[in-house]
Amino acid sequence: MRVLLIEDDDRVAGPLMEGLDRFGFTVEHARNGADGLSAPEPAMVLLDLGLPDMDGLDVCRALRARSPVPIIMITARDDEVDRVLGLELGADDYLSKPFGVRELVARIRAVTRRTLAAGPASGGAEPGPSRGPAEAGSPGAQRIGPLTIDHRTRQVRLHQSSIALAPKEFDLLVCLAEDPGAVCSRQQILDTAWEPNYFGPTKTLDVHIAALRRKLGDSSWIENIRGIGFRLVPPADRDGASPPSPGHDGASPPPPGHDGGTR
Repeated sequence: MRVLLIEDDDRVAGPLMEGLDRFGFTVEHARNGADGLSAPEPAMVLLDLGLPDMDGLDVCRALRARSPVPIIMITARDDEVDRVLGLELGADDYLSKPFGVRELVARIRAVTRRTLAAGPASGGAEPGPSRGPAEAGSPGAQRIGPLTIDHRTRQVRLHQSSIALAPKEFDLLVCLAEDPGAVCSRQQILDTAWEPNYFGPTKTLDVHIAALRRKLGDSSWIENIRGIGFRLVPPADRDGASPPSPGHDGASPPPPGHDGGTR
């Protein structure tokens, strides 16, 4: 996901950019409101209110007037009036300094889920290349090749056939599908699909990856990047093909009643 950080203080911007980069975000930095408004439209805006050339509230108003891009305000101001005004002007969330990168990442993901579930607004930003149009009647649907993920109903379809996923399998798929083709580290997946600062056995991730691969019918959907993590990649040679049968990836089909070993 490409994020625009509008922040004049390099002492704040530097650690934020480094931290977000570790979570797989691409961050563009604008040091004032004018540069932020002239930057190419991102998938998410992190907006400081105390800018040197204009008030961040005016930047928020200008951004919202032309685009539905999600906006999270990050500021040292803790006055309730500023928070209320920012939200009324169209900000999607408000985070007071100081804060941790993990909390910011959690808020980015929460705002992204809400935005996705609400569906594309009229006259909104051009969708990213990895997210296809929603199917009719499913405003929260995301398409990746022949795979459709409906975030609102938590249903998954492959080649128009429904796939039954356990809750953790669905959360894992959503995490990988947030930026198809991008590598998600093991810790990033555990923090997202399980809980922040997950300290349990990491083997559970491998078990769920194996179950998800089996249900998708082709192990090449989820690529293992050795020593780093995993990424979701549509098998090019299967796009448009008939639905694969269970066990296509060479794994034995699960015994009757087995749901993939979810926890």
